[in-house]
Amino acid sequence: MVSNDSERAPLIGVTTYLERAQQGVWDVRAAFLPEQYLTSVTSCGGVALLLPPQDPDAADAAIAGMDGLILTGGADVAPELYGEQRHPLTDPARTDRDAWELALFRAAERRRMPVLAICRGLQLVNVARGGSLQQHLPDSLGTERYRVGGGVFAENEVAVARDTALAGMLGEGDVRVHSYHHQGIDRLGDGLVAAAHSDDGLVQAFVDTSDGHVVGVQWHPEENAQDRRLFEDLVSQARVFAGRASTPQQKEDAR
Repeated sequence: MVSNDSERAPLIGVTTYLERAQQGVWDVRAAFLPEQYLTSVTSCGGVALLLPPQDPDAADAAIAGMDGLILTGGADVAPELYGEQRHPLTDPARTDRDAWELALFRAAERRRMPVLAICRGLQLVNVARGGSLQQHLPDSLGTERYRVGGGVFAENEVAVARDTALAGMLGEGDVRVHSYHHQGIDRLGDGLVAAAHSDDGLVQAFVDTSDGHVVGVQWHPEENAQDRRLFEDLVSQARVFAGRASTPQQKEDAR
C-alpha cells in the first residue's frame, strides 16, 4: 500500500559546500557536508536530501518535491549583496553558493515552505530580506567570543525572547549554544523579528512575522546531539507542509 503525504517521512533539502577535496588519488571539487546536519534531520524522522551549488535557475525544480529547507553554515556572504565594501577579514566571495542559496530561499518563500537557517544561513536570509551584516564582530563588539578558531566551537549563552515562535520551541530564558562565526546581523531584514540575543546585544535568532515558517539561528544546533528541538520543529512543520502541498490550491500557489 502506498503511503500518502501525511504518512511519509518529510523530505528536507540541506544545502552543501562545494569545495576542493581529496580522497585517495582523487583531488577534485566535491559537494560535502558535515554528518551532524544529516543525523540532526534523520534522528527527528526526516529524510535529508543534499542540495549542492548549481545553476540558480534550477532552484524551483530542485525543491519541488521537498517539504522543508535547511540553509547551512559556511563561508561569509558576499558584502556586495548588501551594498557594503569588503572588510579585509571577510572570506573570499563564494558567488556560486550565494546565488544558489538565495534562489533556493526565494523558491521556498514562494511555496511557503518551512526553512531553518543556520549561522551563514541566518545571515543569507537576512540579506535576502534587505538587511545587512556586521562583517567582523571583534571590531564592533571587541570580542572573539564567537569564534575561538581551530575548529573548536565556542559556547555562549543566548536569551530567547518571550512570546516568539522560538520560545515555543526552546522555552523562554537562557539557552547554551555552540558558536563559530565572526560576522552577525546589523540591520534586520524586512519581515524578520529578533527572537534571541546575547548579552552584548547581538541578534542571535530571528523568526518570520508573516504566515510563513522561517527560523534563523546564529549558532550551530547540529553540534548539540542532546538537543534536537529546532530540527524536531522543522520536521514537524515540514510534515504539515507536505499535507498542504498535496492540495490543488497549494500546487497552484507554488507555480
